[in-house]
Amino acid sequence: MFRAKVFGGVLAALLMAGPALAAELVMVEQVGCAWCARWNDEIAPAYPKTDEGRFAPLRRVDLHRMPEDLEITRRVTFTPTFLLVEDDREIARMEGYPGEDFFWPLLEKMLVEHTAYAPSETAGNG
Repeated sequence: MFRAKVFGGVLAALLMAGPALAAELVMVEQVGCAWCARWNDEIAPAYPKTDEGRFAPLRRVDLHRMPEDLEITRRVTFTPTFLLVEDDREIARMEGYPGEDFFWPLLEKMLVEHTAYAPSETAGNG
């Protein structure tokens, strides 16, 4: 009886949790990229703690070693380039890093327009 209650509780929790998140933010970077370094200083520490970062976890890739499993719409030329990806397919991109004040609104717009992301009033900036 105890096992049935535990199993039922676990099953109910899994069903209420909903589908797994499929979106990720792929940061294409390269060694020596000053704008990548600036993003790392200004955004990287807070990103995983934000609603956006939890919805679309960050994956970093090197410009010169693009993963074969990543289907992109066109070649990446600039670093950093941020690819919004679902099921390993690019669905949107942000080229370059426009600074902290512009990054968060642009990312939110990209997420809202291309995914099921619903921003909260505290979204962005950690």
